[in-house]
Amino acid sequence: MSKYYWFLEHEQFQPEVLVDHARLAEEYGFDGLLVSEHFHPWVDDVGAGGFAFATLGAIAAVTSKIELMTAVTTPLWRYHPAVVAQAAATIDRLSHGRFSLGVGTGENINEGSLGYVFPAYSERAARMREALEIMRRLLDGEKLSYHGTYYQTKAAKLYSPPHHSIPIYLAAGGPKSAALAGELAEGVIVSVKDNAEALAKVLAPAAAAAAENNRSAPLVATTHWTVRGSSDEEAWEALKPWRGLRAPNRLKAVDPAELAAEADGIDRHEILSRYTRVQTAADYAGAYGGIVKDLSPDIVGIQTTSVRQEETIKMVGKDVLPKLRAMSK
Repeated sequence: MSKYYWFLEHEQFQPEVLVDHARLAEEYGFDGLLVSEHFHPWVDDVGAGGFAFATLGAIAAVTSKIELMTAVTTPLWRYHPAVVAQAAATIDRLSHGRFSLGVGTGENINEGSLGYVFPAYSERAARMREALEIMRRLLDGEKLSYHGTYYQTKAAKLYSPPHHSIPIYLAAGGPKSAALAGELAEGVIVSVKDNAEALAKVLAPAAAAAAENNRSAPLVATTHWTVRGSSDEEAWEALKPWRGLRAPNRLKAVDPAELAAEADGIDRHEILSRYTRVQTAADYAGAYGGIVKDLSPDIVGIQTTSVRQEETIKMVGKDVLPKLRAMSK
């Protein structure tokens, strides 16, 4: 049966607000939280940029049962993979074994903004291969001396080890990262735009790679973007912190002000058309129900934005989750 996670957006809300949202999500029956990890937001005028690992520590302190996962952090430049393993183990201890680690190959807006050269995918994937090995071995308790092309450790060990075996999920948008997830990670994260495409490009290659390496099929976590608004104006207001995601220069930019300016040069209806619009509980059930039925994921991430986020959390928890749970039985 699928679990249902609420997505907490550091790019939209300040960290103290996200802690309140986390508490509310637990109260209203969500199984877990997906927590984004960014240095920069997507726009400068209404964006936020809290430090996700600190937010996760605060969330662990004010919740008791809801599961936690980064979605996603990048263990390649800003953080050495051993430091990410240390952070994961610490959050797991603070949450008494509720943490899973979601990682990805990164974005220039977070890495380039700190002076790192953000390379082509081939190097990012090679770095991730080393990072996954380092993190897994450290989280499993090894004292590790590692000599890779990109990363080294000398007698590194986590002296505050995790409370449980932390699964590592790798975000994948295509078959190469999916295969890497199947080979080296315990799970795969896919942002679903089309169910059949997600199955063909990510889930099937991940499962095939796992089988080729005599491993169990990876756990599957899905996310899907929805925008809640009773009118175009309200939906646009909700989407403002995310409009830079659709800017032409998104993959190269380091300045959120640049992305905001580019996005504001695009017709807002064109940007809105690229997201699933929702308003009622039935709309939400329709938006995520197909993912539940077609993909049977282990985790369904509800990634949504609205101008009344607290009210939306309550409504989805009370009125939508029971419908989705019935579909996944």
